[in-house]
Amino acid sequence: MNTILYLVAVSIVNVIRFLPLKFVVLVGRQMGFLFYYIDAPHRRVAVNNLTNSLGSSRSKKEIIALARENFRRLGEVYLSSIKTAHIPPEKLGNILTIKGVERLDRSQREDGSEPSFMLAIGHFGNFEMYANAGHNEPEYELCTTYRGFNQPWVDKVIKSLRSKSGCHFFDRRYEGGKLKAFMKRPKTITGLLADQSAGRSGILLPFFGRPCSTNPAPALFSLRYKLRLHGCLCRRVGIGQWELELGPEIPTRENGQARSVEEIMADVNATYEQYILEDPANWFWVHNRWKRSDRAKKRGNRLAASQK
Repeated sequence: MNTILYLVAVSIVNVIRFLPLKFVVLVGRQMGFLFYYIDAPHRRVAVNNLTNSLGSSRSKKEIIALARENFRRLGEVYLSSIKTAHIPPEKLGNILTIKGVERLDRSQREDGSEPSFMLAIGHFGNFEMYANAGHNEPEYELCTTYRGFNQPWVDKVIKSLRSKSGCHFFDRRYEGGKLKAFMKRPKTITGLLADQSAGRSGILLPFFGRPCSTNPAPALFSLRYKLRLHGCLCRRVGIGQWELELGPEIPTRENGQARSVEEIMADVNATYEQYILEDPANWFWVHNRWKRSDRAKKRGNRLAASQK
């Protein structure tokens, strides 16, 4: 059965790869709009999240309109990522621009080694495009983490698509050692998603004024491996057009001392909030980032104390 499902999925991928990108995006938008009405559980999550985060400045009608557009955007992302995975690197400039690279401090570190960087990325825009940023920085190696799918055929298809980017992907369940070895090396860029609920492994911090379990990995690894930390946004600028923008460096040290993990991640959360407010439909509202925030309290205090 897995073989049959895999062959069907590959056939669909091969059809999509030969279609015009704008057509794929428009079809994805219509699929997303349809799923807004079909997928009631995720629709409720999106509407509740938008209401609790932006409801003080938006009417109920505006919240519903944002939720609908958010589903359309997600339809764009999932369908267009199949197409964009097959676009040759030399043609990516037609659909992807990169801003803010001048913000990267490329000066040598105190030990004389070349610097490496940590990007706090999130589910913004076509978030699969983050992996393509390496084509703009050929001197640097890129990596990120992912959680593999339980269905073997799905996992195989997704891996085949992502492998085309040239970015290293490490399964965070089993390949933590490989990730750490990568970050120890000079001239690398690690991008970690930190905009979803981290459950028991998170630290308790506010996000849009409400406590949530926050993934501390960008701060922890930046401190441990002396990585220069930046936020990074994938911005949708049109039909089949995206832009990656590197934000200002988020300091990990102050007055010669390491800042706490909580302070650093509070800055990361504030950066995410700025990105969301710029274009609220551009984020992943269908995930409940605020669920069971009470689980993060004790671990959060312990993690923060270990860095002081």
